[in-house]
Amino acid sequence: MQYTKKDLGSFNLHIIETNEFKTITMRIVFHSPIKKEEITKRIVLSDLLLQSTKKYSSKRNMIMEAEDLYAAEVYNHTQRIGNYMMTSFILQVLNDSYTEKGNFEKAVEFMRDILYDPDIKNNSFKEDKLAIVKKNCEGNISSIKEDPQEYAIIRSKEAYDKDNPIAYRMVGYKEDLEKITVKNLVESYEKMIEDDFVDIYVVGKIEKEEILRIIKKYFKFRKIKKKKMPYEVENKPCRKRRLMAKEIIEATQSKLAICCPVGKLKKEEMNYPLVLGNILLGGGVDSKLFQEVREKNSLCYTIYSGYSKLDQMIYITAGIDRENYEKTLTLITNILEKMKRGKFSDKDIKIAKEFYQTSIESIEENPMNLIREYITQEITGIEPYQERGKRMAKVTKREIIKAMKKVNMDTVFLLEGNEDERD
Repeated sequence: MQYTKKDLGSFNLHIIETNEFKTITMRIVFHSPIKKEEITKRIVLSDLLLQSTKKYSSKRNMIMEAEDLYAAEVYNHTQRIGNYMMTSFILQVLNDSYTEKGNFEKAVEFMRDILYDPDIKNNSFKEDKLAIVKKNCEGNISSIKEDPQEYAIIRSKEAYDKDNPIAYRMVGYKEDLEKITVKNLVESYEKMIEDDFVDIYVVGKIEKEEILRIIKKYFKFRKIKKKKMPYEVENKPCRKRRLMAKEIIEATQSKLAICCPVGKLKKEEMNYPLVLGNILLGGGVDSKLFQEVREKNSLCYTIYSGYSKLDQMIYITAGIDRENYEKTLTLITNILEKMKRGKFSDKDIKIAKEFYQTSIESIEENPMNLIREYITQEITGIEPYQERGKRMAKVTKREIIKAMKKVNMDTVFLLEGNEDERD
């Protein structure tokens, strides 16, 4: 496998050559500093662009064109990464060696039509198409509670700091949805094309020079743009006393979500000892949280912790019965404090390192995993994954303890189910 980055002035092209896949995957990523009031517009816009273009006047026509390209897949995704909103348009298509010569280039041209020739007339999108997309978006906003675990995490972030980007709801907001029109969405489209920083990633059995030729032919962004702010979120100082918050829902199971901001650490400490510390804490079935809270004490159905470097936060979530809330919280607190005192063994560290190594090895198993990895490298400046396994193997117990001492339990949110289980 070979990775090449090309600075083409108005965007970066990342070429990942590998013989592992029958498909070629292309991901076009638009980076924009996140603003709460822009989230819903961007979600609606990216969905609307996949409804029709000038050339393909209906969703049906677009589906038929994708089928003609040997069942090419085209989809989009909008997410928050630290201080930025990232909107991606993804193309997956069979390699020409399994279809016909020139099929990939035709698929790229199809993507170009989606991004550069939207279905705009008289400076407006189509009312009927927008109505479809807004209805879908409204459904997603309304159904946010249908995934109680995800909802609990969102509510814990809002309780922690509602004005922090980590608390923004990436399904959008109903009040902003109501303000979207066929005309102001054109302004949002033009802003995305003109102002967003762009990366294009291509992975598959490809020839570097041929990919360069195709991408330069079909994608021309007019302005040279630079990223306007760091990706890392700056959190408020940790509270002296924990914030305890609760919401009641109609459910049998309760969800516990805890925000643990991370204090000042060096880049090296955040990339390695803290990552390993989180794996030890709640990263898998061998973790302290899983073994102590679930297996030994049977206090929860599920429990895990996740670390976000860009949010500078460890999130802990658990599915529990409401009567076990106090016991579970006390045990989680004790486990975290014990880790800060080094109450874990060399065997625990060895298992955590093996867990990390397995996750590194899985990167090359999927083209989207590879693209996500190179996006992470581009954004954070972290070492290539081939080198990270070697560095992680050298992490010491003392380094883990030092990093975990910077983790503090700040906000505890309980999404309390008010229904009892019945046979």
